[in-house]
Amino acid sequence: MDNKSSTADIADWHPEDEQFWDKTGKKIAYRNLWISIPALLCGFAVWGMWGIITVQMLNLGFPFTQAELFTLTAIAGISGATMRIPASFLIRMAGGRNTIFLTTAMLLAPAIGTGVALQHPEWPLWVFQLMALWSGVGGGNFASSMSNISTFFPKRLQGTALGLNAGLGNFGVTTMQIVIPLVMTVGLFGALGGDSKSLLKDSGWIFGKIAAGTPTWIQNAGFAWVLSLVPLSLLCWFGMNNLKTVTPATGHPLLAFAKITYLYSLAFIPSIGMLYLYLPAPTGLGVLNMWVAIPLDIIAALLVMKLAAFGTMKQNVAKQFEIFSNKHTWAMTALYVVTFGSFIGFSMALPLAITVIFGFIHAPDAAGVMQHTLKNPNAPSALTYAWIGPFVGAAVRPVGGWISDKVGGSIVTQIISAIMVFASAAVGYVMLQAYGSATPEQHFPMFMGLFILLFAASGIGNGSTFRSVGFIFDRQQAGPVLGWTSAVAAYGAFIAPVLIGQQIKAGTPQYAFYGFAVFYAVCLVLNWWFYLRPNAYVKNP
Repeated sequence: MDNKSSTADIADWHPEDEQFWDKTGKKIAYRNLWISIPALLCGFAVWGMWGIITVQMLNLGFPFTQAELFTLTAIAGISGATMRIPASFLIRMAGGRNTIFLTTAMLLAPAIGTGVALQHPEWPLWVFQLMALWSGVGGGNFASSMSNISTFFPKRLQGTALGLNAGLGNFGVTTMQIVIPLVMTVGLFGALGGDSKSLLKDSGWIFGKIAAGTPTWIQNAGFAWVLSLVPLSLLCWFGMNNLKTVTPATGHPLLAFAKITYLYSLAFIPSIGMLYLYLPAPTGLGVLNMWVAIPLDIIAALLVMKLAAFGTMKQNVAKQFEIFSNKHTWAMTALYVVTFGSFIGFSMALPLAITVIFGFIHAPDAAGVMQHTLKNPNAPSALTYAWIGPFVGAAVRPVGGWISDKVGGSIVTQIISAIMVFASAAVGYVMLQAYGSATPEQHFPMFMGLFILLFAASGIGNGSTFRSVGFIFDRQQAGPVLGWTSAVAAYGAFIAPVLIGQQIKAGTPQYAFYGFAVFYAVCLVLNWWFYLRPNAYVKNP
């Protein structure tokens, strides 16, 4: 095969060769990037949609408790995180074009399935939990997307290219938080889309409140993504490329699709097993602590990958497992948890946290006992404000990559880590004040401002950590490392909703954020030791 931009499989690829890059590589690389971004955006949207859906389920009177609704966002979070482990290997097994096309098309299943389930509030909780689990496919796509884009660009542009892919792709969270409340207000698909339901509580969207009694098509939260996923899947197939220098034995596309489907299907096994042991009855056994469940899930996913691989797939898996012998893999994993783990975790948890903390007032009942169950008539709508934080975080991510390409990634990571220590501790204090107040809404502006600061810092840090990975690791290892670190960090989408939900239930929401602040402080020291001290292993990568 030659390397013309119209050829799906490219045999020669030398982006570090400036003459090749200027004449041939740049055009192909950026075309793949511009197609990758909207595909990744839809992946984030489908993965993260349960953060908004659960709020509206609460407003529509679905027969589930707040704790049960928090499990839906947590299940989607852990499924997406686990899916990233096999996804980080897919590009080198099946090729970039093949992988991004199929994993984008796969999103149609949870989108349609969720739309169907949401038309039936009488269905049992496990149906919605299954849809949340299935939505994890969208979370997994990030690892394959980042691994793919890293292979197209020279090292000097890694921070910028990966920052654009991830940053604009992360707009899927914001897009979802804006689009879903909007499409739920109209009968988008007519008779085919099903009947509406009336809001029992006030809801909202970016332009304000939506009054109780308003007809709502909650099923459109799933169905709406079909309109973009179908054309995007076609665009991936006809516009992207497989690099033979990265995947020499891509094989027939059907063989590549079989590998992808096989590995993605395997990822559900540890997720389901861990969730069954972790979630309380009637869904599961409730015998594992979260801090035990997550490491077991990661180990199980890696074992499944290693034991179930066969043929050339086994050789590829073994080769990519070599990243675990490199100490920088573990250092960058922790630092990526600080940045992306915070971004996706807070994105998942913020809508329901706003609803619970500011939607009720702390007041005495008839017996004089303080309660937190009386509805707050002045409550801010989560659907009006929750999108702002993820929007800011996604918008500044390419800026973080660009700045890091200029001044070095680790110095940027150090600065944002310090900011996040302060902002997280401050959020905890404000939550404490709001949760014990008869007028919690007076604390909302400070709460939201601090959260925006957290999102901005995490977004810039995403760009800086991408730059560091592309600089520290060679071309063969950078992709798998990006996939692995993003997989572990994605467990933030599970940890944050669970921790915040648990602490809200205990009446001490501030403890979750005090804990986050301690973790950020530890990672600040880790970043300095590895990359900024006088005898650092790699100086300011």
